[in-house]
Amino acid sequence: MSSAENAGPAPASALPGALLFVMVFVEGFSSLGAEIIALRRLVPYMGSAITVTAPTIGFFLLALALGYHAGGRVAGDYLARVRRNFLISAALIAFGLAGPVVDALFAALQPVLLAYLVFVLGVLCPVAWLLGQTVPILTNLLRHEHVGARSGMALYWSTLGSFLGSLSLSLLVMQWLGVSAAVLVCAGMLLAVAPFIGPAPGGGREWFAALSIGLGALGANLLLPQHTETAYATYRVEQVRLPGLQQPRVFWVNNSVASIIDRHEPPRYSRYIERLRARFEEMGLRGRRIAVLGAGGFTLSHRAEENEFVYVDIDPAIRELAERDFLGEPIRGRFVADDARQFVATTRERFDVVVVDAYSALTSIPAHLVTREFWRDTRRALAPDGILFANLLLDARLATPYARNLLATIEAEYGRCAVEILFHDRSLSNVLVQCFADAPMDEAVLYSDERNQADLDVLRSR
Repeated sequence: MSSAENAGPAPASALPGALLFVMVFVEGFSSLGAEIIALRRLVPYMGSAITVTAPTIGFFLLALALGYHAGGRVAGDYLARVRRNFLISAALIAFGLAGPVVDALFAALQPVLLAYLVFVLGVLCPVAWLLGQTVPILTNLLRHEHVGARSGMALYWSTLGSFLGSLSLSLLVMQWLGVSAAVLVCAGMLLAVAPFIGPAPGGGREWFAALSIGLGALGANLLLPQHTETAYATYRVEQVRLPGLQQPRVFWVNNSVASIIDRHEPPRYSRYIERLRARFEEMGLRGRRIAVLGAGGFTLSHRAEENEFVYVDIDPAIRELAERDFLGEPIRGRFVADDARQFVATTRERFDVVVVDAYSALTSIPAHLVTREFWRDTRRALAPDGILFANLLLDARLATPYARNLLATIEAEYGRCAVEILFHDRSLSNVLVQCFADAPMDEAVLYSDERNQADLDVLRSR
């Protein structure tokens, strides 16, 4: 068989090879970028647990596989098909991943699982399916002698785009410019290439469509009201009406009430914050070093001069947001931008008190902050006579598997801990757990009628 026969059918268009590789690169960049943005958009509503991320990635990969299959069946009009797919994908990314659109979707559809399915199956999966067609379609147009060489080059540039997209969007664009900027980058790259694709590149319809989608993308992601967003969380501050509080302001982090402060003198705070501050006073904690894992609104140390505070939060931007929009004044204490688990595992500092107050969304504590290994590291970060406080949001009866297992996990590392339920009239309540680093870890002995050591233990305990 001759080399000409190995090359397969003649290309349907004489586009420069460099442009074909740019198209494949942009496809890889934008498709993986859409997945990263979608996972970030889900955090305020469903958290970042593996039970959310794994199915989302699975749906994305399934749609991508179906896109590969559909692209392989295209028999002609290759460039027109890719151009159309790029324009539709740009529109889905620009509008379907815009913050106000996602907010409206999850507000309108209940339960949250329904909104999740509509979001993933109606926005993310179509993007993956459309862009997944690009490599098998454009493979027909690449000028290489062997099919393997054509496919290899196409996959190389697509995967390179995915690699650079994942790094640049997560580590640069989202960190410095926000999630909406990442949406505009992904949609903009597709729109920048689309008019140049086709038998008559630069035609009026293509430019008009790209311009219309681009202007709409700017409106949806910049002009419509947006929450304050970073790579890690969505924030907002609003004034509400609450009994007993004077013009209270709420600091929301990923749709969770992170902090409350009002205009009383002295100010009033969230009930669990006030209870923690009272505990410090009752226990005579003065001149102590206190680490707070999960900054919230920084109200635990607000106008408190008795102790030295170190706040640890994964989001570097939360301090400026809290000072500017919530407290209206500088925080009191040192701020460390770090993951809570990494901090307690690596710090050489020892603290008299560690307060765990970290939530990723709604009632969800990040899964890596509930394990036995994490609680062991918090104990390592404590002074020998140190105290752990954990603010948990559990059912008020402590009857669910999550409540029972989480409390058992903490006590497996600390021994018996004090548990205080703050709201008995609600199905979900703040639950304060207090443990001591020097608590005995001896296995308990059960009392029975046959063998009852209660009186002896009372004497030993005096």
